[in-house]
Amino acid sequence: MVSALGVVQILAWGSSYYLMAPLAGAIAEETGWGQALLSAGVSAGLLMSGLAAPAVGRWIGRSGGRMTLCVGMALIAAGLILLSLSYALWAYLLSWCILGLGMATGLYDAAFSVLGAAYGRNARSAITQLTLWGGFASTVCWPFSAWLVESVGWRSTCLVYAALHLFGTLPLCWVALPRARGPHETSARTPVLLGRTFDARFLCIVVAGVTLTLLATIWSIHMVTLLTADGYTLAAAITVGTLIGPSQVGARVLEMIGGGRHHPIWTMLAATTLVLAGFIGLSLGVPAAAALVAYGAGNGLWSIARGALPLVLYGPENYATLMGRLARPMLLAAAAAPTLGALLIDRFGAETTMALLSIAAALPLVMALVLYADVMRSRGIPGSG
Repeated sequence: MVSALGVVQILAWGSSYYLMAPLAGAIAEETGWGQALLSAGVSAGLLMSGLAAPAVGRWIGRSGGRMTLCVGMALIAAGLILLSLSYALWAYLLSWCILGLGMATGLYDAAFSVLGAAYGRNARSAITQLTLWGGFASTVCWPFSAWLVESVGWRSTCLVYAALHLFGTLPLCWVALPRARGPHETSARTPVLLGRTFDARFLCIVVAGVTLTLLATIWSIHMVTLLTADGYTLAAAITVGTLIGPSQVGARVLEMIGGGRHHPIWTMLAATTLVLAGFIGLSLGVPAAAALVAYGAGNGLWSIARGALPLVLYGPENYATLMGRLARPMLLAAAAAPTLGALLIDRFGAETTMALLSIAAALPLVMALVLYADVMRSRGIPGSG
């Protein structure tokens, strides 16, 4: 089941969230649309995904997620088909809205919810393994997409990915995922979150997640601009940027080797500390290679923490619903991040922007420390308050 979801995640991420990196140049050259318009499509998709996430979580909570993931693959395929036929801007934006619905029903948050519904409290190791698979999405799909664009053009590239979903990932979800959710014990804390009031633990995870999402998206979009302004050549900036992916995977491997014997709050503490170290290093002139290894490792660990923490803190009952509620603000932050990053660079310049990002990177660590104190206090460990 985890292996099947892993293959699904590689192709789903590669044909949605990571799609524009190898296709943007070819689309702009053919259509004449500027980078701002192309980015608007991705933002529209992330916005739609964020709006749909809570409903998707509730759906998976009721059904177990098999049909949800199948619909997700079908939606991504439909969005890609429309994208391949987009000769007008409205069609391009509509295709990304459909892709956004597919991302809400097919990427990590939905997949984590499926694992939570299937394995209950034992889902943590499966979540870790799945993020290890997902870490290879850009490594596999970026060169594959670039080769397809060179060989058959960007429109046919979209159709190839659509076919892979219709005849590959969709049937794989149908065959490999369970028909219904498993029976799990009820957590006494979960009903509090299902009303209108979120507790302090949940708020800490949301604030940390939103901030880390903003930082990750701004960095992924504006990395080259920020590094070249610091004196790196274009080739050097891209080269050091490639270290992020292996660092994410390496950190996830170490987490998997640990076998989940530690509380996931430690994973969150490690993730937020490494991200902060990475941004501070970049601001202080530490070699970008070292700083980005730290940042990438932290980013990789956060993917695990955001799935494992709600499961451990609140239990498997209604886990999918909680994941949907967590996903919404993070996806909305991702939708706003490209524009926010551009505004910061235009208004304050690259150097000040890096300083601001470093300051913002301290907030997730503060949230992790607050959550750590609360977890330790609830476990009756002296001196934790």
